[in-house]
Amino acid sequence: MPIAAVFLTVLVDADAKAAGVTGGGGLQNVPAEFQPWILKADAACPEPEMTPALLASQLFHESGFKTSRREATSWAGAQGPAQFIPGTWAVWGRDEDGNGSNSPWDIGDAVMAQGRMMCSLLKDAKSSGIGGDPRALALAGYNAGWAPVQKYGGVPPRSFANGETYDYVQEILRDIPRFEGPGLLQVAGSGAGPDALRRAAGRIGTPYSWGGGSPDGPTTGFCDGTNGYLNGSCSASVTAGFDCSSLVQYAYWPSLHLPRVASDQYGATSHRPVSRGDLKPGDLLFWSHGGAGSIYHVAIYAGDGNVLQAPRTGRNVEIQALATAMPEGDYFGATRP
Repeated sequence: MPIAAVFLTVLVDADAKAAGVTGGGGLQNVPAEFQPWILKADAACPEPEMTPALLASQLFHESGFKTSRREATSWAGAQGPAQFIPGTWAVWGRDEDGNGSNSPWDIGDAVMAQGRMMCSLLKDAKSSGIGGDPRALALAGYNAGWAPVQKYGGVPPRSFANGETYDYVQEILRDIPRFEGPGLLQVAGSGAGPDALRRAAGRIGTPYSWGGGSPDGPTTGFCDGTNGYLNGSCSASVTAGFDCSSLVQYAYWPSLHLPRVASDQYGATSHRPVSRGDLKPGDLLFWSHGGAGSIYHVAIYAGDGNVLQAPRTGRNVEIQALATAMPEGDYFGATRP
């Protein structure tokens, strides 16, 4: 865990929402509920070294985007998805989401505080006269405090704090490309379907894991003797991700509790069939061998002839043309949850 603390935020950018722009706007591998706050925190900082992907990578290494008190409370008393200790939170925390509570457990409050602190540290790094990457210096100050950065004239060495700060900085900078992306998906409109598609789009780039995934996010999966293997090893048991149906369940869960597996999801929604020519964003598409019998795959219609899906072991959650997402002869039909 970091020595000082880290922070995050979430809030909906009204202009972006009105324009129907979602899916990250330059982010990938970031949960949908964190994306608008990360973008807002970045926009609030004039320092060019600040980027959404930098904040996302930092958050990932703080908590893995966890928000539960059981998973996001450290032995040192750091709290919330950004792992704030109470003293640091007292300086930077504000009620950003307007819910009447100034809390490190609120995603919006936390991310905006993270952004404010990092922005301040970037300014300090550039005015300090200390050489090196300002991002590295700011991250070190965020983790260990600014005094060690001044003492060592840069990022503290591995001999400091058992290498915690050194590794923290290196790992966050290394993983920034993992969270960089174009505007992943443009989704207009409101309602269950578009909202589910937006939520799923926040997981583009997340690995496929057979049996993995839950309404709360990616989890490790399992191998069943046939599925979940990659290059002869059980990939699913060591890969946190989604399979096709858990991604769909995750996407709809805030408003609709769909069953876990694709065949049951079809059964739960088959009373609202949709023809291929009438598909709308958020509709569910199903495949079975030969287009009949047991259903083996489900995807979410993303508009413009594309689907958003978790395809198979070794791949990531992605957008792909409907015509090539799965064998054309296996297409079974579509429903509207």
